[in-house]
Amino acid sequence: MLDVGRIVKAHGLRGQVLVDLWSDRTERLAPGSTLLTDRGPLVVRQSAGHQARFIVTFEDVATREEAERWRGVVLRAPRLEVEDEDVIWIDQLYGATVVERDGTVRGTVVEVEANPASDLLVLDTGHLVPLAFVVDVTPHERIVVEVPEGLFE
Repeated sequence: MLDVGRIVKAHGLRGQVLVDLWSDRTERLAPGSTLLTDRGPLVVRQSAGHQARFIVTFEDVATREEAERWRGVVLRAPRLEVEDEDVIWIDQLYGATVVERDGTVRGTVVEVEANPASDLLVLDTGHLVPLAFVVDVTPHERIVVEVPEGLFE
């Protein structure tokens, strides 16, 4: 399962919530979609974009009080089967060794940090590498990067 978003807070009086979607796959919030949580599944009744987030109505969440109880809950979903060689799946980056094209090892990915310009690989060495510099990925094993001079200084 992939973490795809988080319920930020209640929105309105009829059980809607504001969702921060961490995926660019907005079909995750399509009516009828099921998202899993540590508290059980949630089925999307309807959703609409709202600024950089989504207002979502889930089945069985009918009041503001019920919606407030879901604040901060992480939403999960199975990986979508997408046939696109250019797609980098975030969960495949964890634990991979980052190397430059010349073979210089730069560290191991311990986290992926969201960033408006380009998500960042957080390495165990403390370095941050924008995903824009990734040229090849072998899931959970090796990430080849081509970075500008001085990035690792």
